[in-house]
Amino acid sequence: MWRSIRQLPSFSVRTTRTQTLPYSSILSLSSALPKPQPSSFFFAPAKTLRSAATSYPSSIILWTFNRGCCNATRSIAVRCISSFPTPQPEMVVDWNDAVSCSEVGDGVEDKNGDDGTLEEGTKRSIPVRAYFFSTSVDLKGLVEQNKQNFIPPTSRMTNYVVLKFGDLSSSSGPGVFTSGSDCCFMVVFQYGSIVLFNIRECDVDQYLKIVEKHASGLLPEMRKDEYEVIEMPTLNTWMQAGLDYITLQFLNIDGIRTIGSVLGQSIALDYYVRQVDGMVAEFTDINRGMEKTGTFTMDSKKLFQIVGKANSNLADVILKLGLFERSDIAWKDAKYAIIWEFLRDEFELTQRFASLDFKLKFVEHNIRFLQEILQNRKSDFLEWLIIVLISAEIVISLYDLIKRSL
Repeated sequence: MWRSIRQLPSFSVRTTRTQTLPYSSILSLSSALPKPQPSSFFFAPAKTLRSAATSYPSSIILWTFNRGCCNATRSIAVRCISSFPTPQPEMVVDWNDAVSCSEVGDGVEDKNGDDGTLEEGTKRSIPVRAYFFSTSVDLKGLVEQNKQNFIPPTSRMTNYVVLKFGDLSSSSGPGVFTSGSDCCFMVVFQYGSIVLFNIRECDVDQYLKIVEKHASGLLPEMRKDEYEVIEMPTLNTWMQAGLDYITLQFLNIDGIRTIGSVLGQSIALDYYVRQVDGMVAEFTDINRGMEKTGTFTMDSKKLFQIVGKANSNLADVILKLGLFERSDIAWKDAKYAIIWEFLRDEFELTQRFASLDFKLKFVEHNIRFLQEILQNRKSDFLEWLIIVLISAEIVISLYDLIKRSL
């Protein structure tokens, strides 16, 4: 019997016997099937394949499908099973005409492949690089000199700007990179972070120089971090997470703002964590010195400088970075809220701030301890000074009495 094939079009089987057979088991499928309904894809015969005679008559049918703009080819082996082991004739299968079909077989190959995996050509990799080389940027002056590249904000956040370079008039569909354009974007934050999208590493310096003209508090060492965004329009879900990358159906301006805000906070937080680490190391050395000598040599001016530095770092992290402020775009659209929350977890912003806060408490404890020691030293000095003055007054009084008695 023949294996069932659902909704096959009308076709006929022409057989050519190579020798006389003791039975007649060749089926003639000449009755026309019901006319199929129009659908989104069609198929037409590509060619007729011949197969050598074996113990079971078989034929290979090559189908060609036309689905919109995508073509797919499927070959199906049709085999007739018989209980007689007699050699069978060669079979030739001819399609009468091309027809439309809404469902053919059980497994038609599409452009994604049999296993559902996506082809490499359907996705686009967008490099993302974050830098931190200053503690402040004049955004107003930066926008004034780059008006043609400035993209107006879509939210109330005013601590960053987005600049677009390349083909400024290109806009295709929901994604800014869907058409394969070479546009690049730069997100500049007031607290000094810069996030570059789709910019080659050899071209980074020329973009950083644009911001450097309006930056203040340049750092001796620039911090750097890298990430990757993969744009895949054929992705089944809106977002797919990966190790050091994120896959999206499309990347638009809101996505750039959301991703840039988290990466900007992350690279800036890394700088402040290193600053606090330096203070912790300094107090660790002081404590080790006190353990050996029983005293320390830090003066009050140096201690007050550390106090000011610790307080300013904590204020910058909370106020300037806005580490606990939710993105306005994430508030408005749940899709970007997913990205925002995933990236915060990916870069461990909450855990890193908790570690920073713990280190600052350690610094604060040491500062309070050293302040008490310095205060006691000052009190002791004043007490001794008072004792000396009283002693001097007593000596003077005795001298005056002796002089009078003489």
